[in-house]
Amino acid sequence: MKLFDTHCHLDLPELAAEQANHWQQAQQVGVAALLIPAVEQAAWLNLLKLRRAQPAWYIALGVHPWWADSQSLTVLSELEQLLHTHTNQIAAVGEIGLDFALAAETFTKQQQFFSAQLALAKQYRKPVILHHRKSQPALLAELKRQQFSEGGILHAFSGSQQQAKAFIDLGFKLGIGGTITYPRAEKTRNAVSKLPLSALVLETDAPAMPLAGFQGQVNTPAQLLAVFNVLCELRSEPATELAAALWQNSADALSI
Repeated sequence: MKLFDTHCHLDLPELAAEQANHWQQAQQVGVAALLIPAVEQAAWLNLLKLRRAQPAWYIALGVHPWWADSQSLTVLSELEQLLHTHTNQIAAVGEIGLDFALAAETFTKQQQFFSAQLALAKQYRKPVILHHRKSQPALLAELKRQQFSEGGILHAFSGSQQQAKAFIDLGFKLGIGGTITYPRAEKTRNAVSKLPLSALVLETDAPAMPLAGFQGQVNTPAQLLAVFNVLCELRSEPATELAAALWQNSADALSI
């Protein structure tokens, strides 16, 4: 049984110092591959270096909405160049999206970055890794406006079956992570128990999004097994069937 962590920031300072140990611990519990999404331009070249060094680590390049306001749109010319020259090494464009829990004065810049990066993903036929907070309708509107058909992963899914279906219908998988380990997340847990298995992938979002019982601690990719175990409790399929489907879904979402 092998697991795929489709969202792990192994390059961030909280994990980078012990990167090899975190990967070894993850492998010991069955994690056989992971995707590392960039959050800002400064991460891109390092991620390409990591990709070349470790075949089981896939990467996504992009500018996260939290960093959009402090970056110039001109950095996207470098992203386009990297997509052109290193397309086989880049699995997706991400982490991109919209976060309307941030200050309202950042919204325009966020939307400019999201629209431009989505267009690049469409041009280079790459899936996208989507960040969302209070922004699902706006994300859907832009995906439809651009007639984006490369799919990808809606990171950190939380919500209802109806909200999930809107993204599934556009070819997206749903990133299932630590949220489902919290009993209070009743709406999300109920949705995840009933959604098509073909729509689900696993993620940790390490070092962020700690699981229930681990609040205040640095999250790690080894925690993916705990997320998987909770998913097994919520679903009716046998664990081996779940694991195989989740692995295939991850490969399909990232076209690998």
